[in-house]
Amino acid sequence: MRIGFLTNCFHHRALPDIIEWAGANGFAALELAAWPRAADAVDPSLDVVTFNQQKADALNALAQKHGVAFSCLTYCPNTLARDPAERDANIKHLYRIIDAANWLGVQNISTFIGRDETKTQKENFDAMVQAFAPLLDYAGARGVRVAIENCPMPDWQFEGLPGNLAYAPLLWDEMFARLPHANFGLNLDPSHLVWLGVNYYDIVPQYASRIFHTHAKDTEIFADKRAYNSILNAGWGSWWQYRLPGKGEIDWKRWASVLRANGYDGVLSIEHEDPEYERTEELVKEGLTLGKKNLAKAIA
Repeated sequence: MRIGFLTNCFHHRALPDIIEWAGANGFAALELAAWPRAADAVDPSLDVVTFNQQKADALNALAQKHGVAFSCLTYCPNTLARDPAERDANIKHLYRIIDAANWLGVQNISTFIGRDETKTQKENFDAMVQAFAPLLDYAGARGVRVAIENCPMPDWQFEGLPGNLAYAPLLWDEMFARLPHANFGLNLDPSHLVWLGVNYYDIVPQYASRIFHTHAKDTEIFADKRAYNSILNAGWGSWWQYRLPGKGEIDWKRWASVLRANGYDGVLSIEHEDPEYERTEELVKEGLTLGKKNLAKAIA
């Protein structure tokens, strides 16, 4: 296994700087954020709008120089957004990301399913098929896999409502039954399953063939706050918070062992959302370094 991180934790750094820092600090892989970029902004995201094969070759050469590989291109919008213009723009951007992944020779892209809060769960799954079936065909023709990140996104569109359909095994089964494409899988993040009460160790064998990429993020649980809030009041920062690997509930050695035993030998990609290590760029770097140290012990 290799250790990497998702680049969007560096809010005001250009991608070449991030690649250089990652290589100098022992990271083997980068999950490239690929959100739409604001004009003239210093942004950690890969600009897929103006991307082409020549730029891909130059970026790969830079990464190789610093001993870094690219594991995934990630953009997590609401692909089922109620507003048709927003929904179409989000999906159009995903097609650009597939092209960029193809040029870079990166096998995985990662995204959300999302949700239209005015529709039932069944209606949302119907809309998912309409949006993703052609997208998966397009990706498959280019050797690209689409990995769905399993964050529930509580309160994203409406108070108390999960904003991303793909947050639990029951829902993954529905996803894969409706879209049985071989290039449709998961960017599996155990941190969400911690506070949702899903046994993240035991589910791995069932979804082993669908685990294309993994996020390395931990979750800290505050039992006293949970007792006061109840499990139904589970928005951001209510009775749980995301932490760097080793700062929460997950046994990373056991997690790595379960993944390995079920055929996953890819990247553990740190998704840095730890509030104690976010306020400054130096704290971000300290947090990533700490996360890598803890993961390195787990996979040794």
